[in-house]
Formats: sequence, C-alpha cells, structure tokens
Amino acid sequence: MTDNGTILTVNDLRTYFRTEDGVVKAVDGISFELKKGETLGIVGESGSGKSVTNLSVMRLIPEPPGEIVSGEIIFDGTDVRALSIDEVRKIRGRRIAMIFQDPMTSLNPFLKISTQLMEVTQLHLGHTKEQAYEHGVKMLEMVGIPDPRARMDGYPHELSGGMRQRVMIAMALSCDPELLIADEPTTALDVTIQAQILELIKDLKARLGTSVILITHDLGVVAGMTDKIIVMYAGKVFEQAPTRELFSRPANPYTKGLLRSVPDPAYEQGEPLYQIPGLPPDVAHLPPGCPFAERCDRAEDICRREFPPFVEINAQHHSLCHFAKEVYGQG
Repeated sequence: MTDNGTILTVNDLRTYFRTEDGVVKAVDGISFELKKGETLGIVGESGSGKSVTNLSVMRLIPEPPGEIVSGEIIFDGTDVRALSIDEVRKIRGRRIAMIFQDPMTSLNPFLKISTQLMEVTQLHLGHTKEQAYEHGVKMLEMVGIPDPRARMDGYPHELSGGMRQRVMIAMALSCDPELLIADEPTTALDVTIQAQILELIKDLKARLGTSVILITHDLGVVAGMTDKIIVMYAGKVFEQAPTRELFSRPANPYTKGLLRSVPDPAYEQGEPLYQIPGLPPDVAHLPPGCPFAERCDRAEDICRREFPPFVEINAQHHSLCHFAKEVYGQG
C-alpha cells in the first residue's frame, strides 16, 4: 500500500478484443484510484466496459481474442501486468477476490459446496482438509447461511439464487482479501435478498477493512454503498466524483439520464418511467465525436465532430463532456 493509503491504481488501461467485425475497444483509457477501506462504484449500461475493467484487474481476460493492450494496474505497489501467471495466481483469490455476476455458472454444478470452498484455503492458506472444511463451515455461517454443515455437503443446484450468491461471497472472503470486486452481486435476486446481500458486503467491509469495487448498472444500488462513483459508457469514464456530489450535482448528460431512469416513489400512478433514448453504440465502430452524442439532448455540432475533453469540475470531480461545467451548473 502506498504512503497515501492507495491500494489500487489503474492508469490509462486499454483492453481490446479482436473480432471478425473489427477491434472492440471494450476498455479504452480507464484511470482511477482506490484507497484502503474505500468502496468504489462503477456504473453504466450493459456493454459499457464495467466488467471488462475488473476482469483486467484480475488478469482474467481470455487471450485471444482479448488483450490488455496498455496501461498500468498497480496493486499495493506492484504492477499486476508485469507479473507471471503463477505470480498472479498467488494474488488472485488470496489478496484480490471477485464475486462473479452469475453464481450458478461460477460455481461448478458437479462439485459439492465443500469441495469448492475448501480448495481456496487449501491453495492459499495451506489448510489441511479438516482445517479447510471447518473454515468453510465458519464462512457459510458468517454470510448467514442456515445449517452450514448440511449445506457444505450439498450441490449448487440445491440452493436458491440468494444462497448461491452467499456461497460466492463466502468463497471470495475466505482468505480475508484486501480488495473485493463485486460484479453485479444482486443480479436476478429479488428485492429483499438484494438488500440482504448489500448489507452483508457493507458489514463485512466494516469488520475486515476490505476495499470494495461494486459494479452495477443501477445507480440506486450504489447510493448508500459507495464513497465515490465512476460512470462508464462505450469503454470510457464519462464521469467520476464522490458519491454525494455525483447524485446532487452531476456534470454529464449521460449521468443525468441514468439518474432520471431510477424509479421514484414520488411518480404519479400511470406516469411512464424515463429511459434514455436510443441504444449504446457499437464499440467496434464508434462515431468520430462523443459516443453519447446521438442519444444526448444537450448535443451540439461540436459533439458530433470532436471527442470531448475530460473536464475538471474540482479536484475530485471530472466529466467527459464539452459542456460539463454548464451541465454541472444546472444542478
């Protein structure tokens, strides 16, 4: 960890996929920092590059067709890109852990829960089989799974979606990681279970001091969970700011559109929900100007001609927009 408490620094990260239709710039120049004990939210529509950013941090990009083309991923003073695969495996799961988006496909359906939980601590902590089993029981209990010993001997398909997600969290936290990446941890879960999972992550962060990256398409989810937020679109950071400021004074039309899309209890019955018009662009064939221009109600000719600058609103708040300061001034 650096002197200022920064545990992860990502500098100008670019991850591309080579396809028959051309080069897909899934992540194109992402930069951010995360301090110990902080929670960073990464939000945006599907295809914006959220998950690819964090798979890149974990060095889990399939090569080919993917490739981390350039940039730095500095974890606790070490550039992860410069490490060998064996060195990365010593960090992955031990010091950096990830809760994947779909627990049913992330858990092996042919292996018992115990086998999958025990493998982590046997590999990284040197546990014996008996130690690993008892540690697994303890972790299932910690994430709120009832009768954990019985669940250890079950299979993933015997658990509900919420229970499988808790198993994934238990697995991710088995080695007390310094960084937890949660990729859409509440996808496909009902509202009650969503709230339980988010509270669980918040509680574990408070108890273990873990830094968290929370990936989601839902700004409502990150409102009470994060210290700062990155808004991504078409592989770019469109806005980054402390959470409170981003919600109170967004400086990007795309962020404003996402905020308007969050259902509001104050809506009148029958009032249609707002949705951003159009669809995200094909990142293999991006337009010359701002990727959001065709969907933006603030766009002018310059937006379609020239790529926007990354405007500094203040030291912690930046927006990728020709008119960022005007948008910010609108509240």
